[in-house]
Amino acid sequence: MPVEAPGLSAPDPEDIFASMKGERMRPTSEAELSVAIKAARSLVVRGGGTRRAAAEAGEVLQTSGLTGVTLYEPGALTLVARAGTPVAEIGAALAGERQRLAFEVPDLRGLLAREGISTIGGVVAANASGPRRVQVGACRDALLGVRFVDGAGNIVKNGGRVMKNVTGYDLVKLMAGSCGSLGVITEVAFKVQALPEAEVTLVAERGLPEGLADLRRALGSPFDISGAAWLDGRAMIRIEGMAGSVAYRADQLRALLGDWQELAADWTAVRDVTPFAERPGAVWRLAVKPSAAAGIVKALGLEAICDWGGGLVWLLDPEGEADVRDAVQGLGTATLLRALPSQTLPVFHPEAAGVAALTRALRAHFDPRGIFNQGMMG
Repeated sequence: MPVEAPGLSAPDPEDIFASMKGERMRPTSEAELSVAIKAARSLVVRGGGTRRAAAEAGEVLQTSGLTGVTLYEPGALTLVARAGTPVAEIGAALAGERQRLAFEVPDLRGLLAREGISTIGGVVAANASGPRRVQVGACRDALLGVRFVDGAGNIVKNGGRVMKNVTGYDLVKLMAGSCGSLGVITEVAFKVQALPEAEVTLVAERGLPEGLADLRRALGSPFDISGAAWLDGRAMIRIEGMAGSVAYRADQLRALLGDWQELAADWTAVRDVTPFAERPGAVWRLAVKPSAAAGIVKALGLEAICDWGGGLVWLLDPEGEADVRDAVQGLGTATLLRALPSQTLPVFHPEAAGVAALTRALRAHFDPRGIFNQGMMG
């Protein structure tokens, strides 16, 4: 629902917009952001600039002036922060109470050759989620509430500090993954998670088809795993929780799957796709049916890293010549996250006609002038 922005009648929107342009438009309040949006013609919304993949056209509007944790209740597992707050700052605050963001935020700066500081608003805008998604869901599933400013300059609030407060349009879920195409996020509320007492990773040397088949069996078991990935000829299963429960589940999974060993494993390599970071080539991010992942990788003949039991596939295409989107047709989507200079393909997978119509309708409603992040999300 729209809420009033205090003090909007006093300053002239054009004057505020002009004064902020010299600072790449870095508003420090929702009121400043609202008047800037009203005066703008084309805006590139940017948090820390660590996740952008599409071409940018327009004046840069930075959310880094909207910072700070505004509420943290460890006992209620609830945190509220402004959009420009660095993810590292939030992580440090949570770690002090032995808590964390459950969905395991990926850091893709190395993969995308980006500098800057990842912000919590950018994480929400990208719905950025790591290996633990198979257990706890994505970023949007931990999101309780959101505030944002739409393309007409309206300040909008949806959700709250508990799930049952979400009413009407579920804008909380809609804004997660919208890539700044519907509005500028100003504040987010999350449910957070206590750190586990114990963590174990089971590892087995497996080819891709066999490894993914085992991972799907593990995911289909009652033993509640928090990671299921395949990397460089090894399948990995992560188990977290109370020490006794972790030991029991590890034993049960070994009995189910066979010759798996308890070994140290680097889950950040899976989360951040570090094996592809400094190697030349295009990088694709596929969201596909887990049962189809091995066949897609074999058909393309590209090096792969698989997460979510095969539901997420990262591909390295050294020459940028593979027909990746043809290979996933009807099986999922393919995002060209890092392109070669010779590639002219769109970043995002073409939407089906019905989905594209819905996307246009949403953008027309929330951004009627079409000023936000042109080239993103269709």
